[in-house]
Amino acid sequence: MCLLQNVLEWNGERIVCDAISHRDPANPLRAAGRLGAAVGVEYAAQAMAVHGALLAPSDAAPTRGFLTSVRGLSLHVNRLDDLAGPLHVAAERLSGDTRLILYQFHIHHGERCVLEGRASVVLDAQSL
Repeated sequence: MCLLQNVLEWNGERIVCDAISHRDPANPLRAAGRLGAAVGVEYAAQAMAVHGALLAPSDAAPTRGFLTSVRGLSLHVNRLDDLAGPLHVAAERLSGDTRLILYQFHIHHGERCVLEGRASVVLDAQSL
């Protein structure tokens, strides 16, 4: 399941993507005909995964990442599916090493922030 449409910009610390899948009636995360705002965490997690893939050496084997916690989550809307136009999904790496990464994320619809928070990602959990 790929929810993101494009990578708009990225560097070693940050990625910004856009998404239009929140408007798709066939979005697999819809429940009872709607897409609640908390689903935005999955959009952010996918942006973090893309960021990790872009930063990985081209000859490196893919590494599995597991979202282990979400903190400080603020939902500024009830649902995403009633927002016309694309979402902008941004994730910024705050700290981390080869096994644990802390990201701050936010999703905007136009100029309005619709959700924000922090997430920790464990890489290669089998090695812990």
